[in-house]
Amino acid sequence: MFNSDNRNKQILWLTTAICLLPAVIGLVLYNQLPEQLPIHWNSAGEIDQTASKPLVIFGLPIFFIVIHLIVLFAVLNDPKKQNQSKWMKRFTYWIVPVLSLTTMPLTYLVALGSDISVPFVISLGVSIVLIIIGNYLPKSRQNYTIGIKLPWTLNDPDNWNKTHRVGGICFMVGGVLLFLGNILQFLYFDSSWFAVMIVVVILGMVLIPAIYSFLLYRKKS
Repeated sequence: MFNSDNRNKQILWLTTAICLLPAVIGLVLYNQLPEQLPIHWNSAGEIDQTASKPLVIFGLPIFFIVIHLIVLFAVLNDPKKQNQSKWMKRFTYWIVPVLSLTTMPLTYLVALGSDISVPFVISLGVSIVLIIIGNYLPKSRQNYTIGIKLPWTLNDPDNWNKTHRVGGICFMVGGVLLFLGNILQFLYFDSSWFAVMIVVVILGMVLIPAIYSFLLYRKKS
């Protein structure tokens, strides 16, 4: 299934096992947890959707594993995988397991009565991830799975490199803005403007590199 060396296989088994750890934690806490566990929060940090305890404890880790394997299958079987940034490649091994190992225990804690703002924690984590990605994005060369994959970047190595330098800046700036915005809305308990800010920042991170790449393509052609 995966064309990888022994080290990659070992990391694959390790990261897949980490995806399952929240199920073990759930089994330990099983009798203490309520029959319905939260699985979604609205922008105000309020629980707006729940699911049965067995489905959350056993079903979500399996879901995370499936996503994990799909991502790694695509990355490891990329015809141009030798151009992938080594750090970004390692990042794909760990992003889903870390997500599983952080979000599910948070769900358990909230279900047990802890006063934790899950949207705050998750959005803070996302902003940090964006900053990290922005730092390493320019180091990734042409490939089909990791990076800003547009017709113009995939067709021209120079377009790819320049677009990813701009994209890296956009991701880092966007991550910093979301990080600061998240802190402010948490301190002042006002999330109405933060939702708009998220949309604007994400559009900027997506559209600015895409438009820049297209303009480079038009100029060259």
